[in-house]
Amino acid sequence: MTAEDLHRTYLRFAHQFLESYEDPTRLAIIGMQTRGVYMGKRIISAIKKEFGIDIDFGVLDVTFYRDDFRSKLKMPDVKVTEIPFDLYDRDVVLVDDVLYTGRTVRSAMDALMAYGRPRKIKFCCMIDRGHRELPISPDYTGMYIATQEKEEVQVKVEELDEEDAVYLVEVEEGADE
Repeated sequence: MTAEDLHRTYLRFAHQFLESYEDPTRLAIIGMQTRGVYMGKRIISAIKKEFGIDIDFGVLDVTFYRDDFRSKLKMPDVKVTEIPFDLYDRDVVLVDDVLYTGRTVRSAMDALMAYGRPRKIKFCCMIDRGHRELPISPDYTGMYIATQEKEEVQVKVEELDEEDAVYLVEVEEGADE
C-alpha cells in the first residue's frame, strides 16, 4: 500500500467508526503500541476534520498481558499506557497495524478489562494476514493479505519510519521476529 492508499483507508475507517452512532460521545479509540497509536491518531484527526467531532483517544501497551511474557528470555520493551477517560459503558475501538495470530488482540482485551469495563470492544487493523491461532477477527480491516509463514507484513508510519507504506517481505531463516 502506498501513502495515498493508507490515507484513503484512514478516512474510510473514520466514516466506518461513526456510521453506527447517532451520538458518538460513547465512542473511544485506543491505539495499541506502537504503530497502532499513530494509526489511531490519524483516524481521530480524520474524524475531527470530516465531522468536527472530538473522540476520546487512549494508548495501550499489552506487554505484561501477553501469554508469552514470561517465556521470553530478553528484557521486555515496555511502553506507555495512557487511558485518560473512564472505560465504563464505552464503545472502544482498538487499533493496531497487523493482525496475525490474534494473541496480541486477546492480550489487549485483557489489559482493557484491567482498566475498566467497556460496553463493547471492536478491533481495527490495517492488515489482516491470516494464520489465526485464536478465534479473533477484525471488525474493520484496511486490507487482507494472504501470507506464507516465512513472510512478514511491515506497516510503516512517517513518524517512526520516515514513510507511510505497507510492505510484504520475506523473512530470512533464523531471523527473530
